[in-house]
Order: sequence, then C-alpha cells, then structure tokens
Amino acid sequence: MRALTAWAPEGIPDIRPRTDLVSVIVQALRSGEPPADGDVLVVAQKVVSKAEGRVRHLAEVVPGEEAGRLAERSGKDPRLAQIILDEARAVLRVRPGLIIAEHRLGYVCANAGVDHSNVGLGEDWVCLLPVNPDESALKIRRAVGDAFGVDVAVVINDSHGRPFREGTVGVALGTAGLEPLLSFIGQEDRYGYMLRASVEAVADELAAAANLLQGQAAEGTPLVVIRGARFIRGTSVTGKLLRVPEKDMFR
Repeated sequence: MRALTAWAPEGIPDIRPRTDLVSVIVQALRSGEPPADGDVLVVAQKVVSKAEGRVRHLAEVVPGEEAGRLAERSGKDPRLAQIILDEARAVLRVRPGLIIAEHRLGYVCANAGVDHSNVGLGEDWVCLLPVNPDESALKIRRAVGDAFGVDVAVVINDSHGRPFREGTVGVALGTAGLEPLLSFIGQEDRYGYMLRASVEAVADELAAAANLLQGQAAEGTPLVVIRGARFIRGTSVTGKLLRVPEKDMFR
C-alpha cells in the first residue's frame, strides 16, 4: 500500500522582517514529530520573504510615468504599479483590477508576485518574492539536516492563478534536494505503450498538496512536512519548471 502523509507543525510565531526563520523552523520541528530521511518540507513564500526583508512601504515609493500609465489602465495605486514594474521583466496582460506580469525570475503571475495579504506590518506594506528562492530553500535544508542528521528536501511555495482554470494552486518557487521534474519518457505504461511526453512536475504537486494545509487566510501554518512522496534527489534549480517562450503556444 502506498501512503502520503502531510502535517503542519504548530508553534510558528508571526514572522517579521529579519526574523531568523531557519531557527524558527528547526524549533517547530523539535516540538513535534521530527523529520526523517526523504521528508519534504514545504515553506510558504510569504514567511521566507518577510524574514529576508522583502517588504516595501508604499509611502517610500515614487512612481514614474510608466507606472502612472499602468495604474490608469489597471485601477491600481501608482506606487504599487511602480513596485510591480520594478519586479517584472514584462507586463503581459492588464485589465481593471488585474496585472499579469512575468517576474524577473520567470514566473508569470498576478502583480509580479507583489502582495498585500498576510504581511502584517500595516495597510500600506506589500511583500515581494524572495531574491533567490532556491538559495532560501537550500539554507533551510542544510540547517534541518545539521540539526536532525537527516536528508530532507525543501520546497518554497506560493499560490498562483492559472490562465484557463478558476482559482489558485500552490506552485514551487524554490527547491533544494530534489529534482523538480520527474520524467517517465521511455518507460512503458501497464499495457506496454512507450511513454513519449510524460513529465511530472513533482515540485509543483508537493507545493499544491501543502497548500491544502497552509491555507490562504489566517491559518498561521506556513510549514508543512510531507512524508512518503515519490521524488528523485538532485540539485536542479526550480527554473526547470518554466516553459521557454519558444515552446509556449499561448503566450
């Protein structure tokens, strides 16, 4: 029998800028079920960003002309529009209330990942994505490995919308200790058919599974431990999950 187990350790406090998040995670794991070899720790992007100081106060932002035009098209605060432009490679779609942009790391998402929710510093504060989510994941992996003597993988996840379906799902922004993609190309299915295009986005699936426990509002459960997941240990970067523009039939 195959089984997948996931739980959200308790006792994680409100994370503020410059909080030692790694120590908080280790302490939370010490207080409950300790991690084991092969576990995957999924950590919400928001707490990683806040701990790394990736927050901005709108009062400190001076919007430029391009931000003014973007704000007019979208109905958003010009200062917020400026931060979105600062974080984006390109603005892809705009309508009233929504800006879809390609983040500088390649993720296509609303507002280039800039978000008001669960910041906790005041109404005019926003949170940005981590500078290097893979490096953030690696620091957590190394610290947990040193503290418990186990080999775990780490996923930094966020909630993103999808162009052809309603609602958001968890996606991986950063990984450490696992290959984000699992290829079945060249293997036979149970009826002998040779698979030619089957590649599983394991990191995204783990991110989405954890999202069910993390929630979106006031749950306060930014850390999830997943046990029993099938993945390949590795050092590939999360950018492997991004489809290159020349293979994108819809962009």
